[in-house]
Amino acid sequence: MLTALSKSLSEVDPDLAAVVGREEQRQQNTLELIASENHVSVAVREAVGSVFTNKYAEGYPGRRYYGGCVNMDAIEDVARDRARQLFNSEHVNVQPHSGAQANAAVFLAALQPGDTILSLDLAHGGHLTHGLKVNMSGALYNIVHYGVTRETERIDIDAVRHLAREHKPKLIITGASAYPRTIDFAAFAEIAREVGAALMADIAHIAGLIATGLHPSPIGHAEFTTTTTHKTLRGPRGGMIMCGPDHAKLIDKWVFPGSQGGPLMHVILAKAVAFGEALRPEFKQYQQQIVQNAQALAEALGGRGYRLVSGGTDNHLMLVDLRDVHPDLTGKQAEQWLEVAGIIVNKNMIPFDERKPTQTSGLRLGTPALTTRGLGAAEMATVAGLIHAALSAEGDDQKLASVRDDVQALCANFPVPHA
Repeated sequence: MLTALSKSLSEVDPDLAAVVGREEQRQQNTLELIASENHVSVAVREAVGSVFTNKYAEGYPGRRYYGGCVNMDAIEDVARDRARQLFNSEHVNVQPHSGAQANAAVFLAALQPGDTILSLDLAHGGHLTHGLKVNMSGALYNIVHYGVTRETERIDIDAVRHLAREHKPKLIITGASAYPRTIDFAAFAEIAREVGAALMADIAHIAGLIATGLHPSPIGHAEFTTTTTHKTLRGPRGGMIMCGPDHAKLIDKWVFPGSQGGPLMHVILAKAVAFGEALRPEFKQYQQQIVQNAQALAEALGGRGYRLVSGGTDNHLMLVDLRDVHPDLTGKQAEQWLEVAGIIVNKNMIPFDERKPTQTSGLRLGTPALTTRGLGAAEMATVAGLIHAALSAEGDDQKLASVRDDVQALCANFPVPHA
C-alpha cells in the first residue's frame, strides 16, 4: 500500500494517464477560442498539484479550526495581499471555489429570499448565476432582467434606470459572460444609489483587463465585486470576492461557514502565483495583446462577411452572427464542425435570437488562450480564414481534415507552455 502511494499516475492508473496524455495532445493541437478558457503557466499548474492539496484549513489566517496551518496562513495572506494590490481593493476573500460560489456568498450576504435582483438577461450576454430560473439565484430571488437594444446591441443605461425605479431591486448586478463592449460601472452605481440598491459587479471575464487598467474598474463603485481567477486573469479555476471594510466580516462569514467548508489550499496557492504573475509589467503587455487580437479577429471575420454583434469588440471576446454568410447554419452545428477541424468554440445566442439556446444563431469567440500561446494580430487573419474554411466545408470530411492539417501546423509554431 505505501509503495503504491509513491508511484506516478502512469504506474498506478495507466488508463487514466492515457486520457491525460490525450488531453495534453488535444490542447497542443487545437486552437482554443472559448472566451472563458486559457492556458495557465507551468508555475500555476505546479501549485495546483502541490502538497497543499493534502491539508484542511477551515477558517481564515490566524483563526483556523485545525492545527498545522502555519503554511496555509502564509499562502492565503500572500494571495490576499497580492489581490488587494492588483485590484486596489480594501478587502479580498480568496476562498470561493468558483465564480458561482462567490456570487452565491454575495447573495447570502446582501439579500433575503424573495428580494429583487436586477441583472442582464442571459440571452443578451448575462450569466446563469445572475438569475436563471434553473440556478439557485433564480429559484430563491425575484429576478428582473435588463437587456441590450435592437439597434445598438449595447446596454441601454436609461432603460436600466427605468427598470430600477419601477422594481426597486435590493441588488443590481452588472457584468456578463458574452458582452463585447465596455461596461460603465459608474453609471450603474449612480442608478443603484438612486434606488437604494447594492451593486454587485461580476468581472469574471474582464478581470485581467481591469487589473491592468485596460477596462474601467468597479472598485469604489460597487459594494461587491466578484470574479473567477481563470479566464483573462490566467490563474487556476476558482473565485474571489472584493469589497470595502464595511462588508468584509459579512462576506467572510457567508463564504465560510455560510456556503463552503474547507478552502482548496492548493488552488489558493495557485491563485497567489497567478496574482504575482499579473503584477509584473509583461502581464499588461499580454492583456493589451489580447485586446488587439480580438479586434484583429473581429475585423478579419467581418471582412469575410460575418456580422459582429454590436459591430465589434472592446475586450477579449466577440459574438459572431452566422446568418449573413451561412443562413441555415446553427451555432451548434458550427461548433461541431469547427471541433472536427481543430478549432474549439462555443455556440452562443445572439441578442433577440430566434433560435433556441440549444441551437443558437451565433458563436462566442475569445482570444486569451491564443494570446497565451504567442499568436499575434497577424495570425488572427489566418485563424479567421481557418474558421471560414471549416464552416464553408459544410461537414465535408475531406475538407475539414484539410483545415485540421493547417490548424495543427499553426499550433506547432505556437506550443502551449508545458514543463
